[in-house]
Amino acid sequence: MGRRSLGRRFGWLWAAYATSAFGTRLAFDAFPLIAVLVLHAGPAEVSVLAAAGLAVGAVIAVPLGAWIEFRRKRPVMVAMDLVRFVALASVPVAFAFGLLGFAQLLVVSIVVGAADIAFQAASGAYLRALVAREDLLVANGRFESTAWTTTMLGPPLGGAAIGLFGPVTTVVADAVSYLLSAAGLRAIGGDEPRPVRSGAPPRGRDLVEGWRYVLGHPVLRPLFFNTVLVSGLIMATAPLLAVLMLGPLGFAPWQYGLAFAAPCVGGLIGARLSPGLVGRFGRHRVVRVVGALRACWLVGLAFVHSGTSGLVLVVVVELGLITCMGVFTPVFATYRLEQVPADRLVRTLSAWSITSKATIAVMTALWGLLAGLTGPRTAVGIAGLLMLATPFLLPRHERADEPGPAVEDTADPGLRR
Repeated sequence: MGRRSLGRRFGWLWAAYATSAFGTRLAFDAFPLIAVLVLHAGPAEVSVLAAAGLAVGAVIAVPLGAWIEFRRKRPVMVAMDLVRFVALASVPVAFAFGLLGFAQLLVVSIVVGAADIAFQAASGAYLRALVAREDLLVANGRFESTAWTTTMLGPPLGGAAIGLFGPVTTVVADAVSYLLSAAGLRAIGGDEPRPVRSGAPPRGRDLVEGWRYVLGHPVLRPLFFNTVLVSGLIMATAPLLAVLMLGPLGFAPWQYGLAFAAPCVGGLIGARLSPGLVGRFGRHRVVRVVGALRACWLVGLAFVHSGTSGLVLVVVVELGLITCMGVFTPVFATYRLEQVPADRLVRTLSAWSITSKATIAVMTALWGLLAGLTGPRTAVGIAGLLMLATPFLLPRHERADEPGPAVEDTADPGLRR
C-alpha cells in the first residue's frame, strides 16, 4: 500500500474525510428509521425519502459543477461541509421542539445529496492539486481503506446508539462529523491559487461539459457506463436482500448486520493490494481482470437460504465482491483524475457522480417493482445475471497516446509543501 508520508496537508485532508465518512456510516439508514419510528411513515413514504435525496439532489447539483470549476476548491469543500452540518442539525432541533415532519426530512435529504456531489467533485480536483501524480494511487487507496473501515464499524455502532439513545442520536453525530471535517479542511492552510478560465465566458453548455468530455473519451466512456451500471445493480439489490433475509429466511437483525459488515475487511485488503498489483501487472490489466471478477459475485446472493450455511454464503459472496471493489476503485479513480484536464475536472467528476446517484435511484425503484412482480429472490438473480455482462463495458485497450494536459503532474508545489 505504501506507508510513505504524503505530507501534512494530505494528512489533514485524510483526517477530515475519515471523520465525515464515519459520521455518515454511523447514521446509516437513520432517516428511514426516523420516518418509521417517529413519524409513522408507510412504505411508500420511506421509498420516496430514499430516492428523493439521490434523484432530486442530483438534479440540483447539475449547475454546481460549472460553478465550482473556476473557484478555489478548499473553500467550496468547507462550505459544503457547513451546509450539511446545518441541514442535518435542523433535524434534532426540530425533533426536540416537536416540530419534525416528513417534509423536513425530505428537504434535508435533498440538500445533503446535492452537497455530497459538490463536495466529492471539488475534493477530487483538490486532491490532484495537493498530491504528486505518482502518489495519487496511494492516496486513493488510503481513502478506499478508510471508506471500508467506516462501513464495517459505523452501522453496527450506529445501530447500538439508536437502540440506547433513540433514532435521532446518530443524526447529531453525523452533523457534528461535518463540522469537524470543515475544521480539518481549514487546518490544511496554505494558499490555493484561483483557477483561471481560458476561452469563452460561461455558457449554458458548461452545464453538460462533463458529460461531453466523458462520452467523447475512448477509455473513460466505457468506464463511465461500467461503473454507473455496477453501482446501480449493487445498490438496487440491497433493500431486496434486507426484505428476503429479515423476512422469509428469518435472520436476526444482528446476523443481517454481520453478513454485510464483516466482509468489509475485503475492501481494506483490496485497497492495500492495488498499488502492488498495478506495479506488477499494469493498470489496464488490473482494471480488466478485477473488473471482470467483480461482476461474478452478485448472482450468488440469489441462492441465499436460511441457517448458518446461508449466512456463510452471504459473507463469502460479499467478501469476494468487496475485495474486488477495494482493488478496482482506487485504480479507476486515479486513472480518471489523470485523464481529465484541470479545467474540466470538477464538471466531469460532478457529471459522473450525478449520473451514478440518479441511476441508483431509478434502478432501486425499478427493482422494487420487479420484486413485487417476481419476488425478491428472482429480482436479485436478474440483477446478478445483468452484472455478468458488465465486463463487456470495460475498455479493451488503454491508449498509449493520451493527451498531455490530462496526464501531466498538475499538483501545485506550494500546496504540497
